[in-house]
Amino acid sequence: MTSPNNRPEQDAPRARRWGLGFSPASTPVLDQLLQAGLIDSQAGTDDQIAAGDCLVEQWSTASGFVIVGACGLVTRLIAPLLVNKESDPAVVVVDPQGRFAIPLLGGHVAGAERLSHQIAACLGGQAVLTGATAAAGLLSLDSFGKDWGWQRGKGDWSALMRKAAHLDQPLRLEAHHGSRRWLELEAATCLLERAGGSGENPEADLVVDIHTGAGCRWHPPSLWLGMGCERNTSLSLLERLLEQTLGDQQLAPESVAGLASIDRKADEPALLALAAKRGWPVRWFGADSLGAVPVPTPSAAVAQEMGTASVAEAAALLAAGPAAQLLQTKRIEHANPGEHGAATLAVALAESQWAPERGQLHLVGSGPGSLELLTADGRRALAEATVWVGYGLYLDLLEPLRRPDQLRWNGQLTEERARCALALELASQGLNVALVSSGDSGIYAMAGLALELWLASPADGRPSFSVHPGISALQLAAARAGAPLMHDFCTISLSDRLTPWEVIEKRLQAAAAGDFVVALYNPRSLGRDWQLARARELLLEGRPASTPVALARQLGRADEAVSLHSLGELPVEQVDMLTLVLIGNSTSYAKDGRMVTPRGYPGAELS
Repeated sequence: MTSPNNRPEQDAPRARRWGLGFSPASTPVLDQLLQAGLIDSQAGTDDQIAAGDCLVEQWSTASGFVIVGACGLVTRLIAPLLVNKESDPAVVVVDPQGRFAIPLLGGHVAGAERLSHQIAACLGGQAVLTGATAAAGLLSLDSFGKDWGWQRGKGDWSALMRKAAHLDQPLRLEAHHGSRRWLELEAATCLLERAGGSGENPEADLVVDIHTGAGCRWHPPSLWLGMGCERNTSLSLLERLLEQTLGDQQLAPESVAGLASIDRKADEPALLALAAKRGWPVRWFGADSLGAVPVPTPSAAVAQEMGTASVAEAAALLAAGPAAQLLQTKRIEHANPGEHGAATLAVALAESQWAPERGQLHLVGSGPGSLELLTADGRRALAEATVWVGYGLYLDLLEPLRRPDQLRWNGQLTEERARCALALELASQGLNVALVSSGDSGIYAMAGLALELWLASPADGRPSFSVHPGISALQLAAARAGAPLMHDFCTISLSDRLTPWEVIEKRLQAAAAGDFVVALYNPRSLGRDWQLARARELLLEGRPASTPVALARQLGRADEAVSLHSLGELPVEQVDMLTLVLIGNSTSYAKDGRMVTPRGYPGAELS
């Protein structure tokens, strides 16, 4: 069980992202961004003074501003408000036609570059990036770690970025913990070539690690804290124990994934307050589960009182999961004057980072193949994602949209479960993941399996889950053929890999009896060359041989082909797995190369 996740007070997010306009022409753009959730509020549009006042009033609390107007005007307005790059909000300027999104301020730290990509995807425009790293196709070293579920630690990040801008000054890198998949990025490859490797180096410029120390550091969420305490122990005691333990071990608080303890302490005020203050999830374990974990320092007294010989060590190891390493055995702290109680703390290192509260799993339907048919919602999800997971052919079609800082993982056609499991695992680590299917992900694709795996995972380990629909082969085939879906229709897959053929035959018979327009998916392959002919036989039992049939192959791609036939003379041998077969009902007809199904039954009229 996990408590609600709250962000730490010192890292509280800015309140809102504002959309500002300086003329009525900005209204359609801002309305679209508001509907898409890219801005939270809007002001101005027809009142420049109101927009300017909003900018001044909200500057210190807003997470960012999307301003529709001229760059020069915006520059003059924000100039008096600037403080430093670490605290200033993101500012993105968009032209009134929505063609260009320009990150004017806070490109890296405040996320303006990422926001510009999202806006461009939403509006069908282009992100115009002028920063040195973006121009060179390199990682933004001071911000990229957020995309990988990490938190930024100390270091002279401005100096690092200046050094990275000079190609003749190689960077020194150490990466010891957290996901290492980022090293596969094209943008990271350039960095590594300049760095000359990633071995141990006390003078490293960039470090990905759970420890504090020199250099600019990204901290992956890989540490689990096991805590036990007496009833009504003071919060100050827990905080002192925590700070001393992490400090002595040189462990970064930013690398803490969460807190764990025995379920009997689930109502302990200080434990809950500490977790809430730091923004840590809490895992509670029963005595039986804790008692089954081997620990270095068991206690007979604890066993007598709590039913398990260890709370802190066992909870830390259990929360950290398989292959966990205990970095700190239990440490005991007693109350100072004015405090109450006593507490124990142990620290374990997990093999994999864990931050589902930061992760997102997007099921993206890429459409039939053409980028023109990819929805704006799908484009935005792809623009936001850190990793794309999908079958290689489908990702190839989307490749023109992928940036150097986005990783793609190619799966095999028949490894759907493995792709879903990988995408869920990465999202649970704190990454934004796009799991890509062709067509619509909810139609014979990945959404159902991914959702089942998501629901089967522990509730405290679930990242956010969203489905982004795409144009299905059924829809595009119907559009190319004419208007064949104007009345009731159904879809049936002829693949018996997941459904017994006996069940498929029953569905075909029901479709024939119900006089449905029928779309056949997976109609014929080298290993299944008779099922389509059998389906034709069954459908002919309920409709005439003259029933029109559309064969739509390679829809949305360069060699797209659509042809009309009759059910009685359906050329089965021309059909393959890249073909969708669309069969009319008893009222459907073909005329002048078009297929149409009347909207109503014979004699019915639309009113």
